[in-house]
Amino acid sequence: MDHEMTQELPMTPDAVPGGRTHISDEVVEKIAVAAAKAVPGVVELGGDIARFFNAVLDRVGLDQVGDARRGCSAHVTDGGAVINLVIVIDAGHPVPEVTTAVRAGVTQAVESYGLRVDEINIRVDDVAIDGPPA
Repeated sequence: MDHEMTQELPMTPDAVPGGRTHISDEVVEKIAVAAAKAVPGVVELGGDIARFFNAVLDRVGLDQVGDARRGCSAHVTDGGAVINLVIVIDAGHPVPEVTTAVRAGVTQAVESYGLRVDEINIRVDDVAIDGPPA
């Protein structure tokens, strides 16, 4: 019996007709930061040291330096993103509600750009008692 043997080649997200599309980590970081900042209860992003240096930059007129990615790191592999956020929350908002809303908002924003969100890790670094911390 003469059966033709065919072999299927798996299609990876990067191997598409016409070339490859790569979305950089920095783009994902900017998208994630914008989405996180839009969540009620998120006062600021970044840990103590980052906030200190950013406050100094703000005072000397370099407030746009690194501003879009404060408090976020992301890594994109095979069409999926792992995102790490450091946030400061407003004292009047429960942590679980804020972090759940941040995860939902960031996931929706990143997925709207055609990426898959594999993981969002959030560290609550501070609580702002009277508005944004100094």
